[in-house]
Amino acid sequence: MTKSRLAFWLPPLAFGLLLLVVWEAAIDLSGTPPYIVPAPSLIAATLVKDWPVLGPSLVFTLETTLMALLAAIIGGGGLALLFAQSKLLERMLLPYAIILQVTPIVAIAPLIVIWVDNTLVALLICAWIVAFFPVLANTTIGLGSADRNLVALFRLYGASRWQVLRYLSIPSALPYFLTGVRISGGLALIGAIVAEFVAYAGGHESGLAYRILEGQYRLDIPRMFAALFLISLSGVAIYGTLALLSHLLLRRWHESARAAEE
Repeated sequence: MTKSRLAFWLPPLAFGLLLLVVWEAAIDLSGTPPYIVPAPSLIAATLVKDWPVLGPSLVFTLETTLMALLAAIIGGGGLALLFAQSKLLERMLLPYAIILQVTPIVAIAPLIVIWVDNTLVALLICAWIVAFFPVLANTTIGLGSADRNLVALFRLYGASRWQVLRYLSIPSALPYFLTGVRISGGLALIGAIVAEFVAYAGGHESGLAYRILEGQYRLDIPRMFAALFLISLSGVAIYGTLALLSHLLLRRWHESARAAEE
């Protein structure tokens, strides 16, 4: 690790470690019982002890999140390409995509769970609804952001509509698309968690949200915190992975990625 990267990561890591130390000391000094607020050491011990339960739930939640994100990428990106080819289609469908986005998922998730017999499919639909719009909106803006002078130059040299899309519009839209994907990664996780809360699915199809509810009903607060920690860690990992992928794709030619390296 270079000195610049170490200098970048050291302050947040040091601050996080300081918060954990203060948290642990505050619990010890105040004598707060673990069924109200557990100490970080107890949460870590619970994470190890309950891993046979929490591990499969983490895998289930991540699978739901990643499948919903993939569906959002395919659906949002594909629809944005159609919008770029037909402004009439964009005017027809975009308002309904906006309505779908601004409707709170907690309001429609119970209906989806009732209407769809398969629990996994219901969870995927809920997570997809939340993650779909950022990819669509960002890609649509990106496809329309190509330099008009370059568009005119392409047409001057007789480029077809497909060639303009392939060699100019899509490369211009790539940074916007990747930004939308980064946003949708976290939203897909949120949608999956909300859907799990609504579905309250146990057994094989039980994610981390179910473990939080289970801990609530059993007053197993350390398990609740352990599940919450895994959710937060998953969100950070998803965002970090997508940010790294975006950087690798853009670093050789786009100014935003080059500026991040300097």
